Amino acid sequence: MQGLLSISRVIDAVNTYIGKAASWLILVAVVISAGNAIIRKVFSSSSNAWLEAQWYLFGAVFMLCAAWTLLSNEHIRIDVVNSLFPKRVRNWIDIVGHTLFLLPFCILLLYDSWPFFLKSYLQNEQSMNAGGLVVWPAKFLVVAGFVLLLFQGISELIKRIAIMRGELEDVHGGGHHEMAEAEAARLLEVAKAQGLLDAAKK
Repeated sequence: MQGLLSISRVIDAVNTYIGKAASWLILVAVVISAGNAIIRKVFSSSSNAWLEAQWYLFGAVFMLCAAWTLLSNEHIRIDVVNSLFPKRVRNWIDIVGHTLFLLPFCILLLYDSWPFFLKSYLQNEQSMNAGGLVVWPAKFLVVAGFVLLLFQGISELIKRIAIMRGELEDVHGGGHHEMAEAEAARLLEVAKAQGLLDAAKK
């Protein structure tokens, strides 16, 4: 298990580095968007290349940061409901969810997206817009994003199993989950105070 945890730490480190680096592309996209808007207003000129560059950068952030977001436990979840379960149940939910849904989904998307990218690359596909950019790098982002997400899913699965075996401290949470747990506890207290739980039981 320690060998698998070492692999998990490497995956976490790589995805953290890539995610933090890719997040700076948001700033680049903002600068390009602002510059393009100023040029369009002042000089009545624009370029499809700059517009498409914004789309590419947004896609790069979305795809390359997805694995880092999973690592940070920041993906959207039904936290208020999930937080009501004991930690062991939540760990089992993660194990089943990663095994039956996340990993197969990533593999399926990779199976479909690789030919999608490869065909575009071999044809050196260009944008249909005048002055647009080469298309295949954007399509490669789909492949890269799901490769990173697949490996991060494996890393999370390793960590959850290690936690269940008592070989790793349970650090489930992070992100907004502590706030979600606090909100769940508050709602539970309000429901008890108003007698809603007793009414529901009857």
